[in-house]
Amino acid sequence: MTVTQRLPAAGPISAPHFRSGGNASGGDGAASAVGSPDPLLVEETRQEIRVLVQEIAQLAQSDAAAAEFYSGFLSRVISALASAGGAIWTASATSAPELAYQINLADSGLEATPDSKRQHAALLRKVIAGGQTLLVPPQSGAAASDAGNPTDFVIVISPLRVGEQTVGAVEVLQRPGGGPATQRGYARFLVQMCELAANYLKNQRLRELTDRQQFWQQLESFLQAIHRSLDLRQTSYTLVNEGRRLIGCDRLSLAIGSRRAARVTTVSGLDSIDRRASEVRRLNLLARAVLRTGEPLWHTGDSGDTPPQIDETLQPYLDQSHARLVAVLPLFPPATSDDSSARKRRRPLGALIVEQLSDNRASPWLRSRSHTVAQHGAAALAHALEHHSLPLLPLWRLLGQMTWFLRGSGLMWTLLVATLLAAAIAALVKVPADFDIAARGKLQPVERRDVFARIDGDVINVQVTHGQMLQPGDVLVELANNDLAEEHQRLIGRQETNREQISSANKRLLDSARGSGSRLSPAEEAKLAGLLVELKQEAENIRRELGIFSEKQQRLKVVADQPGQVVTWKLQEQLQRRPVARGQVLMTLANPDGDWELELHVPERRLKHLLTAQRQTQGPGERSPLDAIFTLTSHPGSEFHGKVVEIEQTAEVRGDEGNTILVRVAVNKDELPHLHDQTTVTARLHCGRRSLGYVWFCDLIETVQSKVLFWL
Repeated sequence: MTVTQRLPAAGPISAPHFRSGGNASGGDGAASAVGSPDPLLVEETRQEIRVLVQEIAQLAQSDAAAAEFYSGFLSRVISALASAGGAIWTASATSAPELAYQINLADSGLEATPDSKRQHAALLRKVIAGGQTLLVPPQSGAAASDAGNPTDFVIVISPLRVGEQTVGAVEVLQRPGGGPATQRGYARFLVQMCELAANYLKNQRLRELTDRQQFWQQLESFLQAIHRSLDLRQTSYTLVNEGRRLIGCDRLSLAIGSRRAARVTTVSGLDSIDRRASEVRRLNLLARAVLRTGEPLWHTGDSGDTPPQIDETLQPYLDQSHARLVAVLPLFPPATSDDSSARKRRRPLGALIVEQLSDNRASPWLRSRSHTVAQHGAAALAHALEHHSLPLLPLWRLLGQMTWFLRGSGLMWTLLVATLLAAAIAALVKVPADFDIAARGKLQPVERRDVFARIDGDVINVQVTHGQMLQPGDVLVELANNDLAEEHQRLIGRQETNREQISSANKRLLDSARGSGSRLSPAEEAKLAGLLVELKQEAENIRRELGIFSEKQQRLKVVADQPGQVVTWKLQEQLQRRPVARGQVLMTLANPDGDWELELHVPERRLKHLLTAQRQTQGPGERSPLDAIFTLTSHPGSEFHGKVVEIEQTAEVRGDEGNTILVRVAVNKDELPHLHDQTTVTARLHCGRRSLGYVWFCDLIETVQSKVLFWL
């Protein structure tokens, strides 16, 4: 029969009766026989124990991992009790207690034989089931199947309780020899340390529950986000951005497509990606290689277990991306049945790529969250792809949004709006309206001509000003031509020389005839007579050239050939001391006393309307001119009337207005308030009557005809 001692609940923490680091004393009476212990040594021991207890208490309040806590806790407990070893066991509902941490457990003999293992396991189950602290003497136990202590140490076992549940036990191996009071001190101390450990386990469970609650909240938010829309693009961006936040990785990418055509479409934190970038192309190859296997890939830096067909695409990507951890998780649509063969035949939707740039540890927490994101993301992606594959999706979406018009009170408003819309369309088709063409132009006299330079030269005098009335023969501009003057002087010199030569020849012939001088031979007289004929012919040529130069000199004075008014602005600044060329326009003259007209620039696309209206107004043998209504920029509140007299047959590009047709409109100058040349006018050319819709939407109709219907 096993000899054990059950201890009452522990009171305040007190130091057990032993010296730190030494063996237990022989018993309560033995201490008296040896003598009173050294008070200084006792106080140092108690102080060491208090420090260890304080460290255990601080460790119990920390956020250390379970392995780190068990190591620090058990080592300090063994040091405080001067134990030979110990262990921490965790309870299991389906099997024997599991060893969480141990110190010198192999040297105790607990695991030496199968019988000792069974006795020790029964002892642990008894403590965990009963929830009581036990002191078990060495080599105790009735049978191999009963709870007992098969070692030569005193076993002190205390349960770890969190609330009403026993979650484990702390076992300490004490050297035999201590008295009952000392052993009870061991047990009380261990009970109190187990309470501190229970506080740690309670805090850890609370943290786990808090983390789990936070995870479920994040997961709920993630699910709401990815299922909020059926738009493929929005779902993809939400999956990678919200999934990265839930997993806690550095980068999350999504590849969509089958095993041979998967392509990376979205990357967390990026609005768009360059599909031609080498890193993206290599990631595409990696995703396709993993999808062909159908199994997830977790690469943590060691490629020894990676299949060759995946490794040949994985390494080039790692060389460029510098990722420490890469996980490629295939995304499959949700299974519609529990048949395993049907699950294997599912075609993948794409792959989720998880990357860590600074840490290569694939913790269970990271793996679990990654698979959760992949599972729920695959469902959302499957729905988005199914919705995206519908033909004429924008049209069906629009029709679906419009169904509210046909429900409830919306039906009445729909009928009312439809009636008003039908009436408006009928009015646009049936109601006639005046069809006018807008044009811009200038008001100017009909008699208008330009004055040109008749010869090259430099302007030396401008004798007219803007607005001056002129009569025929009035000098407008005087020119000078130095080359002409030099040529004229040269001709005068030639003329004088010719005269002298003729005079000399005549004198020699006369002197020879009189015999007053040296007599010329008949040959010499004939030669001199021929020379005289040539000189007279040259004199005639020089006279003709001088006549031509006289005409050129007259052209240096530009005169008016008809009456008119100077309408060119700032003649002095434009012409004075400026060189001009023959044919250059010097100024413009107009006759303000004659008739006036409008010169309108009509866009080329309006020409057919003008010609159609003109044909419709023609009688059997006469033509009725088109009406024009215009307003002057100087008098914007008044309207005036005119008649179209001529339509140019050639279109030309004129300034910023593009290709235009010139249209001349005759006006009654007596009706105009003020006649000012080149006054800007805005006119409407009446082209008959058309439907109201055509009048309002003429530009739109012509654009559709030329840009759309023409290409169908």
